[in-house]
Amino acid sequence: MKSVLVLNGPNLQRLGSREPDIYGSLNFQDLTNQLLALGKALSLDLNIMQSDSEAELMAAIHEATDAKVDIVLNPAAFTHYSYALADACKAHTASGANLIEVHISNPHAREQFRHKSVISASATGVIAGFGFDSYKLALRQLSV
Repeated sequence: MKSVLVLNGPNLQRLGSREPDIYGSLNFQDLTNQLLALGKALSLDLNIMQSDSEAELMAAIHEATDAKVDIVLNPAAFTHYSYALADACKAHTASGANLIEVHISNPHAREQFRHKSVISASATGVIAGFGFDSYKLALRQLSV
């Protein structure tokens, strides 16, 4: 069974209560349950993690890089300014492992500062704007 790290950045533990008009009314546990069910159906062993800490996210990426584990990453606010996270992502994909950047909302349809991702250049692919389905599309891609 193929392992995949699903990594979530700051504030995503607040899903369901934070800006439900943008992120929907389902919470982080709902997302986790949906992804675990899909992972099982796709024969993927998912490790789902959320952290508000840039250092913790980087450590998880480094660990996945060393183990050659693919990553689905929602960097959240770190998308726009975390060059340290971007460097970790670059090293990850340079190792031959996949990293798919996902976003629940479409950052390009939001405030101007959200239009630039420092992560995207290092990602294998980017999926945004499909709600929780952004994650599901990424998992389906990694299962082929």
